[in-house]
Amino acid sequence: MFISSENSPPCFKDFTLVMPAVAVGNVGQLSVDLIVSTLNMSRVGYMHTDCLIPMTGNNPYATSNENAEELHTPAEVYTAAELKLAVLQIRAPIIQSKSKKFRQLLVSWIKSSGFSRAVVLSSSQAYQRDDQQMKGIPLRYLVTPSLLKDSEDALKELSWREMERVSAYPGLTDPNTEPRLYVPGGGITKGLYTDSCAEDVPLAVLILFCSEGDNIPDAFTLVNHLNDWLHLLDDPSQKPNKWKIPTSWNLLFGSGIPPALF
Repeated sequence: MFISSENSPPCFKDFTLVMPAVAVGNVGQLSVDLIVSTLNMSRVGYMHTDCLIPMTGNNPYATSNENAEELHTPAEVYTAAELKLAVLQIRAPIIQSKSKKFRQLLVSWIKSSGFSRAVVLSSSQAYQRDDQQMKGIPLRYLVTPSLLKDSEDALKELSWREMERVSAYPGLTDPNTEPRLYVPGGGITKGLYTDSCAEDVPLAVLILFCSEGDNIPDAFTLVNHLNDWLHLLDDPSQKPNKWKIPTSWNLLFGSGIPPALF
């Protein structure tokens, strides 16, 4: 359930929604961090659900001491009204037994809010690619039929590759078995895409092959690919980099080793 933090609930009619999947390397979440921080997006509400591990913390996008101590929750919605852009940032893991319920919540909210399209930023285990997925850039996409009608030309112009279907049994060729969609390490990515196809939701998924570790470079790669499509920034590749790193990234890998240990 979406709960507005304003007196009058925001209107998302004809907005583009960008959201991450909780997946390998947290690349989608890091990419959303860059979008919210760079565009100075306004928090307009949050998702109230028991499907996420409950947590709270300080403002991850603090710009001063005055707003650093604001409390933030696991799933919050931000907007940039001038761009007709909304972002759902998810900061907590999804409770495994409630994954389907969470997907249904998202699909229902997207449909009822009137978004013109939704874009999911996700990632997948690089080491589990098959031979055809080793070709070209490490980005793949999925798009539902209802969005393909409006975005087919733009996707062709970008020369992105659609996520390949792979053998159900790697290394074995079985003429009686259809290739399947497989996104290892992608969390709810596949399920959310499948649900959106069934519910006629205009949704696209951008998937970056990566490995666990320092995934900051992967986040820049993914958000730059997104920008090539949505044109959020004019030229993010210019120096200095136009993407603004949020203050919360200062402690991305913890606060260091306490000197008292030695």
